[in-house]
Amino acid sequence: MTEPSPGPQQEHRKYPRTKAAIQVELKTEGAAVASRTETADLSVGGCYLEMSFTLQVGTKLDLVLWVEGERLPTTAVVVTHHPQFGNGIQFLDLSLDDQARLDRYLKKVEAESANKEEKKEKPEANASGFGI
Repeated sequence: MTEPSPGPQQEHRKYPRTKAAIQVELKTEGAAVASRTETADLSVGGCYLEMSFTLQVGTKLDLVLWVEGERLPTTAVVVTHHPQFGNGIQFLDLSLDDQARLDRYLKKVEAESANKEEKKEKPEANASGFGI
């Protein structure tokens, strides 16, 4: 008797991800100085950081997100590990105010992205009034 093949991988995220690059400072427990990087994608609940020196799952972090010039501090934990590529990070105690700030920023990024896509779909008219 054969085992049934697993179906599509279930989505475990509580919040949708948005492709957004913001500056991040992260410091592991016991580290003297923070490292700086940027997000590859972002949600209210976490982010993905592309890094060549990755961290092990379960590593606790002090994290600061820089969103439109505002400092959003939180503690976080590494939840995924892709060697020499990056880590999935879950925010643990981002304040409600900072969650709201981040949510507004993400909605703005999504709206800007949607506007860019609309412009790509509509060809510009040339001087004769015909699309190129």
